[in-house]
Amino acid sequence: MKKIFLCILASLLFISVHAQGLPSDGPLTVRPLLQQLGERLLNGKTGSVVAIKPATGEIICLVTNSPTGFNVDLAIAKPYAPGSTFKTAQALVMLTEGSITPDMTIDCSEGFTDGNIHVGCHKHRSPLALVDAIAISCNTWFLTTFASMLNDKFMYETPSEAITAWNAHMRSMGLGGPLGVDIAGEKGGLLANVNYLNRRYPKGWDGKTIMWAGMGQGDITLTPLQLCNLATVIANRGFYYPPHIHQATESRPLAQRYLTPRQSTIAADAFPIVVEGMRQAVLKGTATSINTADYPICGKTGTVENSGADHSAFIGFAPMNNPQIAIAVFIEHGGWGADMAAPIGGLIIEEYLKGKLSTQSEARAKRIAQSKTK
Repeated sequence: MKKIFLCILASLLFISVHAQGLPSDGPLTVRPLLQQLGERLLNGKTGSVVAIKPATGEIICLVTNSPTGFNVDLAIAKPYAPGSTFKTAQALVMLTEGSITPDMTIDCSEGFTDGNIHVGCHKHRSPLALVDAIAISCNTWFLTTFASMLNDKFMYETPSEAITAWNAHMRSMGLGGPLGVDIAGEKGGLLANVNYLNRRYPKGWDGKTIMWAGMGQGDITLTPLQLCNLATVIANRGFYYPPHIHQATESRPLAQRYLTPRQSTIAADAFPIVVEGMRQAVLKGTATSINTADYPICGKTGTVENSGADHSAFIGFAPMNNPQIAIAVFIEHGGWGADMAAPIGGLIIEEYLKGKLSTQSEARAKRIAQSKTK
């Protein structure tokens, strides 16, 4: 009787998953309990939750919500500025290119100022080296170093050469173009290259012109799926499998492209530094609200400036040294990344790794489910 009940329950959950608007032509890789939790947490909000199993590229959670209900385009086809979540990718590329070192320190007095340009930064100790710059999410650190990389005449003959190298590394992590997910309608986003920049800035450009991309604003947009893939690359320390949502069956095996890992061009010794920065973000930085003694989470929050209230973003993975889940959460007009996206990400991670939420986490989930964004 128990087996029959479990089979019926599994069938109902399977039907529920398909009813959400996901592909219905065969069994899916998503976990119904994660889907259900994601739906609860996105109540009254517009946004996406995407989670991937790093070792395989399986999409284990894909939930979206909008004023009209489920809309998969929010996760795979709507480009957003990634905000400070992108600082992880920036650090990986600049470490690989040798334009920064882990011990390099940058001063920050509550923001970056150059002439009439001022970009604020929250109060923190100064100067900072890279790990703490990631953990605390220092805007000045990444604006300064990215502009310096593009204007470095010793390493590159021109800013065009520098941006070409930057673009190639980013694309090797699956950023800037469709990943090839097996869901119709995927789109890429914006990853600045020489041709784009020459068209956008016909009077000329240099590092200072486009330095905003250093902090995930300006000439850079990504989809939540791409952000989750970035978390996957970092979790795997350099590679990813193209994300997919269909399970392999005897009659419908997976295409070879989903079984072949894609190696990034990022230097191997760059990953431990960025991983440590993301770990410190959870231990003492912007994502301390999701710290737990049960398993080490690595994460990076993002607060994305736009018209209206800021968007709330988060990427992360867990456990730190044996990653079972990588996740991206993006909530339109959700405010600080630490306030909305990170707690949602932490709850999804807990549900997956522990099988259920603790009493305290369940109370948090209820509070989030009751909160609404404009």
